[in-house]
Amino acid sequence: MTPAGSLLVAHDLRKAYGPTNALDGAEFSIHPGEIVAVMGPSGSGKSTLLHCLAGIVTPDSGSITYNGREMATMNDAQRSALRSALRRSEFGFVFQFGQLVPELTCVENVALPLRLNGTARKEAERTALSWMERLEVDDLKGKRPGEVSGGQGQRVAVARALVTGPRVLFADEPTGALDSLNGERVMELLTDAARSANAAVVLVTHETRVAAYSDREIVVRDGKSRDMERVV
Repeated sequence: MTPAGSLLVAHDLRKAYGPTNALDGAEFSIHPGEIVAVMGPSGSGKSTLLHCLAGIVTPDSGSITYNGREMATMNDAQRSALRSALRRSEFGFVFQFGQLVPELTCVENVALPLRLNGTARKEAERTALSWMERLEVDDLKGKRPGEVSGGQGQRVAVARALVTGPRVLFADEPTGALDSLNGERVMELLTDAARSANAAVVLVTHETRVAAYSDREIVVRDGKSRDMERVV
């Protein structure tokens, strides 16, 4: 049964790589505007869970429902078309190392998802710059990724992930390559920006200080998930 009001739900997800069960009956749900931290040690299956939820990886079995649509019942062509559409407009992504395009300036990087969706350059860059201002990196608009610090580059990556107004932001170890000070600032700005846009955030991390920015925690161990109660 789908939890009432949930935007994205997964039930009994299973995924194996050879003899290794990356997911073994994992469960997940998130509401609009909610920030959920997915925690667990290395190799526990937390990144595989995020990749399945985001449509990057297809689970071997189980169900994934997004906005009331059950993707497991679709044929391959329907599922592929839906995932492509979701990645273009409703899903945003932030990875550990940013993955910015080195040949483009920072504002061009942020504007790229809009340009790929057909938005005119001036409009795309105007929207991109407004997000860069929110993430406090608008002064870097003309610089290329190799000319900025790791913390600055990660904030540019967050702006790029949010520029299309996604309903779900997937963040896989977004502070893993940063020192604690830069990591804290990235998380403050990421969560503030996501909440202002009412975007749900699936946050994969192994750090308790990063998970503290979430509304709820799910712990993954040996491919199984457990929803943890937040003690206030």
